Amino acid sequence: MARIFVIANQKGGVGKTTTSVNLAAALARLGQRTLLVDLDPQGNATMGSGIDKRSLKRTVYQVLIGLSDVVEATRQAPGSDYAVLPANRELAGAEVELVDFDERETRLKDALAAVDDQYDFVLIDCPPSLSLLTLNGFCAAHGVIIPMQCEYFALEGLSDLVNTIKKIHANFNTELKIIGLLRVMFDPRVTLSQQVSAQLEQHFGDKVFGTIIPRNVRLAEAPSYGLPGVVFDPQSKGAKAYMAFGAELIERMSKLEPVSDGLRRDAATPPRNGADPARPDDRESNEPGATR
Repeated sequence: MARIFVIANQKGGVGKTTTSVNLAAALARLGQRTLLVDLDPQGNATMGSGIDKRSLKRTVYQVLIGLSDVVEATRQAPGSDYAVLPANRELAGAEVELVDFDERETRLKDALAAVDDQYDFVLIDCPPSLSLLTLNGFCAAHGVIIPMQCEYFALEGLSDLVNTIKKIHANFNTELKIIGLLRVMFDPRVTLSQQVSAQLEQHFGDKVFGTIIPRNVRLAEAPSYGLPGVVFDPQSKGAKAYMAFGAELIERMSKLEPVSDGLRRDAATPPRNGADPARPDDRESNEPGATR
């Protein structure tokens, strides 16, 4: 069964799309069958994967409203080994149209079920707002990967996101939990970044990935060439960091085992009665596999 993760943060400009595209490319390079779902009407993950969103006839929009299936709409990322379920501005109309659909919050989940055995990882790039599209992403996923900058306002946004995940876990998707927090655009020369990073480790423990993504010009340049940074310049610090993050995520997932209700848990740790998988205090005992 594919592991489906949402890359989400309610704050904009924190590297969600950069993380989605580069993690997809890194996982593919590490031998994982990977599908990237672009759930943002801006279509940045689509363009960043080298797919022209303006020429597409079938996208995630057609999938959500039932005019296409995932296989028909999926495209291969040029120069990379992962698949993309693309998006363009048509997707903005889905917000209005889905309101009249039955089970509108699980349209994506139902569509992805048809390709569950074709991929090892499915990554969903969500828009920054909590919309019906984002809710579809959360309902389809097993877990949330939260990219965040080590800044003061990012901490406030993180608190809101954790509360949102708790509500979705309670009302829509009992499988949903926080997989981990990824520190991105990190500048070790800034004292505040180091302080916020230390606070995250203290409060969230093993929920914070060991890999740290540095601020890197080559990662910022890569989308203009229609390539992930991992493919555009594999020797750059940013690309190497995302490769390390991919390896860490694979290692973390290898320590989990499937259970009968579809959840995954640490093979060495029995589930706690009444535990809320979305709570940050429900920590896994996994040790991060990548160096800092």
